[in-house]
Amino acid sequence: MDVNEKAWVRSERLDLIPVEVGHAEEMVEVLGDPALYTFIGGEPEDLAALRARYTRWAEGSPDPEVTWLNRVIRLRAQERLVGTVQATIGPGPVAEVAWVVGGAWQRRGIAKEAAIAWVAWLRAHGVEEIRANIHPDNLASAAVAKAAGLRPTAIRQDDEQRWSTTVPETPAT
Repeated sequence: MDVNEKAWVRSERLDLIPVEVGHAEEMVEVLGDPALYTFIGGEPEDLAALRARYTRWAEGSPDPEVTWLNRVIRLRAQERLVGTVQATIGPGPVAEVAWVVGGAWQRRGIAKEAAIAWVAWLRAHGVEEIRANIHPDNLASAAVAKAAGLRPTAIRQDDEQRWSTTVPETPAT
């Protein structure tokens, strides 16, 4: 695997930029809607907590076999941050991914475009399997995962279903 922790990923409308502590001020507003946490749990963080999280992310994983890749999603036309994508890689060439787009920017295809670009970039850099854990009632996130090439599996983790890029095709009957 050859993942550059500082690489930008670009798509038609978006830049996926490595998270920096300085992004917290803009992202606290983007991530401030309690509705974003309906399926993933938790609640919005204040600025100090978000800065602390971004500081931990910038320091990287404490496990040498695991790489954390965290990106803010920048909508170039508006020159503003609108969400995040993440990947936890390892051990081995497996990544757990996640995405979130602020409520004000949802239903515009941003999460779909970001996830497609993110998964493609990860695969191009040697990640063999990409997984996402999605609450079964989160139909929007399931649609994003499907568009990015992930398919549902029979595996459940907590209240979520695992989606993966390596699900064997079901033979046609």
